[in-house]
Amino acid sequence: MLTVRRGTNVPARWRLFAYGLFVLTSCPVTALADDGIVDVHTLPKLQGAMEDTSRPDPDRVQYGVPTVVAVTAAAAKKMLSADGWVPYVRPLDETNTNLAFKKGRQGLSVSFTQGLGRPDQSAVSYTPDRIYSNVPFPDGAIDLIFDETRPYLGCIAPAAFDATLNFYTKEMAAIGWRKLTPETAASWPNADLTAIVPNGLRAYYDHPDGDSTQFYKQKPVMLTLTRRDDGRTNVEIRIAPFALPTNLEADEMSGLPIPKPHKSAAGRGDARSNRHEVTVAALADLPAVLAFYHREFAARGWTEEGNAPLAPGDDVAVKFSSPEETGVLRLGRKYDFTMVGLSAQVKDSVLAARAKAKKDADDKFTSDAEAMIKQVTAADEVRRKAQAATLSDSPLSVLANSNTPVPLPENAQEVKFDGDEGRLEFNSTSTVKALAAFYRAALKPAGWKEQPSVINQPNMAVMEFAKGGKSISMTVMQMGPQVNVNADGSGLVMAAAKPAASAKPASGGKPSSSDPAVASAKSAGPLEADPESALPVPKQHSSTSLGTAKLPGIEAPFRRELEASVPAELSDVLAFYRTELTRLGWQEKPDGAAISADRVQLAFASPLGPAMLKLGRANGETSVNLVQKNPDAATKADIMPKPGQAKLMLGNMGDKDAQLTINKQTIKVAAGAGGPQSPKGPTLDLPPGKYQYSLKMAGQPGRNATIEIAAGDAWGLMVGPTGEVLPLQMY
Repeated sequence: MLTVRRGTNVPARWRLFAYGLFVLTSCPVTALADDGIVDVHTLPKLQGAMEDTSRPDPDRVQYGVPTVVAVTAAAAKKMLSADGWVPYVRPLDETNTNLAFKKGRQGLSVSFTQGLGRPDQSAVSYTPDRIYSNVPFPDGAIDLIFDETRPYLGCIAPAAFDATLNFYTKEMAAIGWRKLTPETAASWPNADLTAIVPNGLRAYYDHPDGDSTQFYKQKPVMLTLTRRDDGRTNVEIRIAPFALPTNLEADEMSGLPIPKPHKSAAGRGDARSNRHEVTVAALADLPAVLAFYHREFAARGWTEEGNAPLAPGDDVAVKFSSPEETGVLRLGRKYDFTMVGLSAQVKDSVLAARAKAKKDADDKFTSDAEAMIKQVTAADEVRRKAQAATLSDSPLSVLANSNTPVPLPENAQEVKFDGDEGRLEFNSTSTVKALAAFYRAALKPAGWKEQPSVINQPNMAVMEFAKGGKSISMTVMQMGPQVNVNADGSGLVMAAAKPAASAKPASGGKPSSSDPAVASAKSAGPLEADPESALPVPKQHSSTSLGTAKLPGIEAPFRRELEASVPAELSDVLAFYRTELTRLGWQEKPDGAAISADRVQLAFASPLGPAMLKLGRANGETSVNLVQKNPDAATKADIMPKPGQAKLMLGNMGDKDAQLTINKQTIKVAAGAGGPQSPKGPTLDLPPGKYQYSLKMAGQPGRNATIEIAAGDAWGLMVGPTGEVLPLQMY
């Protein structure tokens, strides 16, 4: 610290410093306040006001009053006007219900809201505004339009012309505006101060010291006064034309060029729309904006084709065209803006050409789809017959020591029985015919009576049995080189046998591959992703299959589904998928998530679209079902379901018409639907749920079946040549 001994002569600069310090400490704190910002806490409030002090804010006041908003706004305007605040409206903001006020260099915004749940009450908010570009308002002026940032002022002064001129001569100088002369305007090469206004006067001013905040250098302004027939005076103050930009920058909105700078801009449509348009309030004179569009039209190869008829508010209207569009440019003046209206419409000839191209593409798409479906159907028929030839048609015997409520055939494999739910499923190497005969012969002596069914084909049979108020529904279907039997119903409900927790193989014996201990041993190592799979699956899988749904002309599939079985604990498989899917950019979603010891269901958002992962336990392994959907591909192919609904697409590969009845609606499916004679087969939008449907086709027995559809799913029901219906999930 610097010290001075008593008796030492203090230099003059130290006496000056001490005096300055005294002056600073003796000044009141309020002297440091910003006199351009009003203290809103000192403003008057309406009668009955109850101020909200729950969140104190030095720059905002909010209070409630027991009147509706319309009454409150009118009363606040009257009260603040009586306190010296002059209300005004900002340019292009005429419909705003909030109020703006000016008092000298200070500004104020007042907003109103309805009381929460109380339409008979209002909330009022005061917020200070800074008047960056201050110009004087004549006393008693009406129709005040003011922008405090440029500035712009338009109003009607109640005084006669000479009195209004004297007012502005005095008041402009009082707040720092200097009248421009040829000498002081020399820095503006294009300045012309000699313009004559009929029945009025024009003067130019600059503000050498900048705006009141020193935030930016104020541009020169132009004051225009004109006499009115009623003895009053029109007043306008705006930025001088010679201070405005003449070479405007280009921006783009809705596929159309727009100039910068602008106060506001709005657009509708885009470059791909049949019609698109923009409206702009440009901060430039009309000649500069027109020059901008001459330049931009030429740069885009658009041709100007003369004037268009003027609409109200237009000063200029120009027609233009491009190889694909025609349009109109409209320019007019409002306040100190050049208002731009630009619209473009695709030519009728182009629309017709686009429609034809789309129809040709759709026709080719459906033709390719028909050919592909026929090819797939034919190949599937050949494969099914070849696989059926390997199945045994020999009569079956009952499997000994079975603990199921109904007998099992001697060659039953991969048996799954749930006595609590009443479900039974197994595979067999016998034919559908042999298995159907086995159950009809085995259940009849036990008192079960079969109900007639229309589905009794070589590759599929449905049987319904009933006894003593109980029922069993059984579906026998060829699935590749095996036949799957799936049964459920109250006749299968019983206490299911549960394996002992500590079961061990007999001494000297070898454990079964389905033993949990073996599964645990198989999953001892970390799970690794199979690099050859399009969807993630562990290398350690014991089985896997990948199905895709796509149509010709669409490269990306609408839907991909992975089925796999992995000899590992469910928790290990779940951890594998969470790691792999996150690495691929998939995001897990909480919607519909379910995780238990033997079951997992998780929804994901993948880069292509929504996805679902389901894990379960079967035969000591973890089953995997992973589905990924591609909404962009589905939308492009016009198979995207409506929100909250499912879509059915009907087709008919036969040579006879078919009638499909579902949800109390009967739909004719013409022969060859989906082919050239009928480019698009019938479609049906349905709420999610389980539906029974029936099919009738001349010369074929009627067929009944059930389909369950979920919201967001798209299914195809394809009628085959022999009247069978093949359901295919497309999305």
